[in-house]
Amino acid sequence: MTNRKTLRTDVAIVGGGIVGASAALALRKMGIGVVLLERDLCGSRSSGVNYGGVRRQGRPVSQLPLAQRAHRIWGNLRETIGTDGEYLRSGHFKIARSEADMASLEQYRTKSRDFDLGLELISAARLRERCPWLGTRAVGGSLCAEDGQANPRLVSPAFALAAQRAGAQIFERHKVDEVAHDGKGFLLRSGNALEVRAPALLNCAGAWSGPIAEYFGEAVPLRSSHPVMAVTEPVPHFMDWSLGVEGGGIYCRQVARGNLVLGGGRGIALDADRARADRDAIATLAAQAVELLPTLRHAHFIRTWSGTEGNLPDHQPVLGPSRTTPGLFHGFGFSGAGFQIGPAAGEVLAELVRDGRSSTPIESFSVERFFAAAAAAEDAAADKTPTPTSP
Repeated sequence: MTNRKTLRTDVAIVGGGIVGASAALALRKMGIGVVLLERDLCGSRSSGVNYGGVRRQGRPVSQLPLAQRAHRIWGNLRETIGTDGEYLRSGHFKIARSEADMASLEQYRTKSRDFDLGLELISAARLRERCPWLGTRAVGGSLCAEDGQANPRLVSPAFALAAQRAGAQIFERHKVDEVAHDGKGFLLRSGNALEVRAPALLNCAGAWSGPIAEYFGEAVPLRSSHPVMAVTEPVPHFMDWSLGVEGGGIYCRQVARGNLVLGGGRGIALDADRARADRDAIATLAAQAVELLPTLRHAHFIRTWSGTEGNLPDHQPVLGPSRTTPGLFHGFGFSGAGFQIGPAAGEVLAELVRDGRSSTPIESFSVERFFAAAAAAEDAAADKTPTPTSP
């Protein structure tokens, strides 16, 4: 006989990262009951180990409505979660290393014009005047002055704390071992300690969302990835912008204390829950950092780390209702780019629970996209099957 505690609520949420926690906060503001289960500590997984870039620039155009919604939330962060989380609209500069890169940035500015990102293309000559600290590989770039940076280790847990203050019941270190649906509602169990019953379920478990989706007949090609991150010792302040590179690669920002936070490359999974930075990847990151920012030639890394993120092949999240089970909503697979849009994704999930629809376009993120091609192939095969004739 167990002493398992049973809770009944309006919405159960699996995952206490920035998406799940912001959904819990939004639901409580709507007066909807919430129980959230987190396998570790809220905000400690991909939401807490990421680089801390808060950017709209460079996102697929399909994500920009969500990113613009998130931009407004970030602008009121202290009022929303009780801390500014070291959020600064410092500017995000995407570096071009070739004329082809500059052409690509110009094309992106044209494609994103309807979203008023305020992108400014900067030529090589002007860049040398404004940023003498940049290495010679940079031949120009694109500045989004209103994008910026924040401290994920402060922001992500703060969303969960704000949701808890608003009345959400949050259970950390409660891994979900069992999930089911009895035709009327969802049942979640965490060991022998807790059972949760609710008519709605939000699957926001990040890299661990796959088994929940698969249980409800929605197996998607979710894979884990492990970013390599590093921070330098404090150096004299020289850079305000958060930096990225067109076409991918190193990214970095300098915080008020003078440390540089950098990322790039892939780490090594130790097991399903842990990862570490790879030595060769750290060496590559250091070489790229010096090439990009020569002033770092003699700076020391004082910490390196990795984590676990959930990636999908098209680098777009799954965000929206289940195709198989009413009351189930997914919010996962943000592929290393969920920190900025996470608060908006949480609000969208809350709207879907309450209204059955979202005020922000999310069609591109439907789980249906992973099944549409298979269904079409099956239909095509059926059309080619000869019709049996009567003897």
